[in-house]
Amino acid sequence: MKYSILALTIVGILAGCASIPNGPSVAVMPAPGKSFDQFNEEDNVCRQFAQKSIGTSANDAATASEAKSIAVGTAIGAVAGVLGSGNSGGAGSGAAIGMVGGAAMGSGAAQSSGREAQRRYDIAYEQCMYAKGNQIPNGSAYHH
Repeated sequence: MKYSILALTIVGILAGCASIPNGPSVAVMPAPGKSFDQFNEEDNVCRQFAQKSIGTSANDAATASEAKSIAVGTAIGAVAGVLGSGNSGGAGSGAAIGMVGGAAMGSGAAQSSGREAQRRYDIAYEQCMYAKGNQIPNGSAYHH
């Protein structure tokens, strides 16, 4: 029981680490002479385009990756617990330990998955904004 409480506490803490922004992490400047209202409209269109192009939000991708790793870690831990102790009590302890290990691995995988989704989002966003005549600063993910 104490392993389960500890595992759930750690999973909760690590799950909070998986949050990735759902907007662009790049700067785009309006074209000279373009009104702010026009730029704002294009920004909204390009945010929707970028979101659609990756098929999921960066946060959703990170959460899915983390949940999968936690589930796999829990299952592997349960099997290892049974094999190690030969009883169902070992399965519970093994599952708790596996959940903690899976959460740790899942947190890393979630962050990596979230960064990749964010990178793809940023590229799509910059492409859209550039196609509408806006300025992309040097050093961006996508630069003409």
